[in-house]
Amino acid sequence: MNGSAVPLLVLVGPTAAGKTGVSIALAGRLGGEVVSADSMLVYRGMDIGTAKPTPDERRGIPHHMIDIVDPDENYSVALYQRQARACIADIHRRGRLPLLVGGTGLYVRAVIDQYTFTPAGIDPEFRRRMQELADREGPAAVHRRLAATDPAAAAVIHPNNLKRVIRALEVYRLTGRSITSFRDREGVSGGLYRPVVFGLTMERPALYRRIEARVDEMLRRGLLAEVQGLLARGYSPALPAMQGLGYKEMAAHLRGEYTLEEAVALLKRNTRRFAKRQFTWFRADARIIWLDVGKYAGPEECAEEIALLAAGVWERASKK
Repeated sequence: MNGSAVPLLVLVGPTAAGKTGVSIALAGRLGGEVVSADSMLVYRGMDIGTAKPTPDERRGIPHHMIDIVDPDENYSVALYQRQARACIADIHRRGRLPLLVGGTGLYVRAVIDQYTFTPAGIDPEFRRRMQELADREGPAAVHRRLAATDPAAAAVIHPNNLKRVIRALEVYRLTGRSITSFRDREGVSGGLYRPVVFGLTMERPALYRRIEARVDEMLRRGLLAEVQGLLARGYSPALPAMQGLGYKEMAAHLRGEYTLEEAVALLKRNTRRFAKRQFTWFRADARIIWLDVGKYAGPEECAEEIALLAAGVWERASKK
């Protein structure tokens, strides 16, 4: 273990598991600041559908990597990696503890693991053709093309993650190499960090009830009006940002494709499926120390447990 490496507390888990409340309690307890690892929280003006923590919820704890680009700006995990690592370095320099918190597994790994991103550029015309294929025949058609071209990438990219499927095809087209060959996940990011990684979990029925309650709360807070406002400002429903959960379903309702009741049911179903994919992703990481949030009285008690466990890990590592 590199003694000069930055201590980094990482908190992951599926949507609606309670990461926001626990991370804020942790930051307050440990003198920390939160670095978001959520691919939707980077977008300005997308607050309700992303469950972005409000100023009141943040309780004065600084949050980074939130509200940094507009919904129509290009943003990549490679750019996120550079910016998040810069935030972590700055937090540590100021004598604070950085907490990397979120449910976007690729963002988390890009920070703490040795991820070297492809230098391949972009091919707008190719992207347009693949998008048209998806619109015409469905995302599965594009994924089948990836499976035929780059089986290694197709095995790890979900067919519904159209943006990543198209990017994998594009990289292979431009470089002749699988996008997976540009990424080395062995070891921790060149010894930059001393990460302790925690995951929040709970029984599936309880999590699904929380997901449904969260969706209902989003609607009460004005999710539909938020989506209407984004569309009125000229943001296309085809933008990657607008394909996020809550936005694509409400936009489809506003186009007349679903009744509101149907769109809400679809959103709840899609969010449950998303949570299952998050579980699958994180369960593959043996470094994660899992905590069942149902066993704690609330976020403060869970945060206390995490703080004690993290201190023990760092203490043992320092003696090696």
